Amino acid sequence: MKDTERCVGCQSCMFACSRRQNAPGLAKSCIGVRSAGGMEHGFVVVVCRSCIDPPCAKICPVDALTPREGGGVRLDSDACISCGKCREYCTVGAVFWDDETNSPMICNYCGYCAGYCPHGVLQHERKEVTADA
Repeated sequence: MKDTERCVGCQSCMFACSRRQNAPGLAKSCIGVRSAGGMEHGFVVVVCRSCIDPPCAKICPVDALTPREGGGVRLDSDACISCGKCREYCTVGAVFWDDETNSPMICNYCGYCAGYCPHGVLQHERKEVTADA
């Protein structure tokens, strides 16, 4: 994220994410925008923060979440048993749930949402991975 103070809660990023997954509305969005306590307090953007040592992957009993080089996870939906532990253990609440398929939805870091943010809140950037990381 680039500048969360600029978020006006328009949810354009959420609509873009759902549309990228060929779904109408917001139900399939892997990013969330919520109020931080009214207009005077702004909004909170909830999206995977690409943890280097992701707790969601550590807790998965069937290794359906694999840590990605540079942070974050990859979801193997075929291996997932829909136990919900990843959702419970995500420290930022960025594991969303697909009620239709009873499975987790986690950002795949495509950056599509960033292109639809009219206020420059989101930014898609690559992290350089070093041997020290």
